[in-house]
Amino acid sequence: MKRNFVYYTPTKIIFGKGAETQVASLVKEQACKKILIHYGGNSARKSGLLDRIQATLEAERIAYVTLGGVVPNPLLSLVYEGIELCRKEGVDFILAVGGGSVIDSAKAIGYGVANGGDVWDFFDGRRNATMCLPIGTVLTIAAAGSEMSSSCVITKEDGGFKRGYNNDACRPKFSIMNPELTMSLPDYQTACGCTDIMMHTMERYFNQSDNYDLTDGISEALLRVVMKNARILRDKPDDYDARAEVMWAGSLSHNDLTGCGTGGGDWTTHRLEHEIGGMFDVAHGAGLAALWGTWARYVYTAAPGRFVTFAVNVMGVPATGTDKEIAVKGIEAMEEFYRFIKMPTSMTELGISPTDAQIEEMAEKCSAIFPDGLGAVMSLKKDDMIKIYRAAR
Repeated sequence: MKRNFVYYTPTKIIFGKGAETQVASLVKEQACKKILIHYGGNSARKSGLLDRIQATLEAERIAYVTLGGVVPNPLLSLVYEGIELCRKEGVDFILAVGGGSVIDSAKAIGYGVANGGDVWDFFDGRRNATMCLPIGTVLTIAAAGSEMSSSCVITKEDGGFKRGYNNDACRPKFSIMNPELTMSLPDYQTACGCTDIMMHTMERYFNQSDNYDLTDGISEALLRVVMKNARILRDKPDDYDARAEVMWAGSLSHNDLTGCGTGGGDWTTHRLEHEIGGMFDVAHGAGLAALWGTWARYVYTAAPGRFVTFAVNVMGVPATGTDKEIAVKGIEAMEEFYRFIKMPTSMTELGISPTDAQIEEMAEKCSAIFPDGLGAVMSLKKDDMIKIYRAAR
């Protein structure tokens, strides 16, 4: 029997060349008094994007304050700083200019300002947010899909905890998406982004549910499109059409479209990677690539049909041989794709070599959040996590 589901996507998308020129009119629609422009490092400033946005806002007499400094794994300390700044300045709208990390940081700030108390409580599972300051985005990196999602991931430096929180209250009011803004990204960051986009759909795709054929078809097409264009971008990083395909896929992959009727999906690779990111501060997409093949080999016998379908429909593996042979060939084909776009397929290739003690710590942190087991394909406990980490090392 097909599962019931709710599909909610309130974000207005403005997509295409020059889309960022509409930022002032979109902000004015929110009837806000003062906005926080939140951004990352120097790239947004050096590219002239921030200056253009600020000039546009000033021309419309829209008051704003700025806060930069977001890093790839956004930090709780900067979230606290943003909350204090917003309260001091009377900010009632946040404009995130950047990629998923900036948007996630903006969402966390929005939660903190709107709800009071310690914002980390939401990420630590102690309470739920009832509201969030309204947020808009100007996307510069196609990867996390945070520009349309209910998701938000923050790292607490004290203890190296990387935790996610989902709540529809944080879904952006609008997201401006100009593929040209992603053309200056380093090749590695582009490849990490493509990997992250694909994993958001793969996490939903791998499950034990009686999926809708339409949802599966959308998921499979999205994965094939991202793979095709990731290959193009490896050698032609300024290809606008490829950038546009990847950018739109990033949003659709994580706005829950590819999860309609799947029962939520697996998400084990993401959860395991969060612990790696919290401890070693690695690029999220690269960390996912380093773990996925090992996870897949560990669990595929629990859902062989799903892995066979993936191998045939996504990876183009011939439907000949046993289910085990086809499934393994599909896993190997995905790893070959990762290598082609210069993504790691092990933690050694990722540039880290966790000790047994560190692996024990990561598994302990992850299993503590999921005491009844993690994963939809196979319910994994602490010992399973340790085995996967060790095999991926």
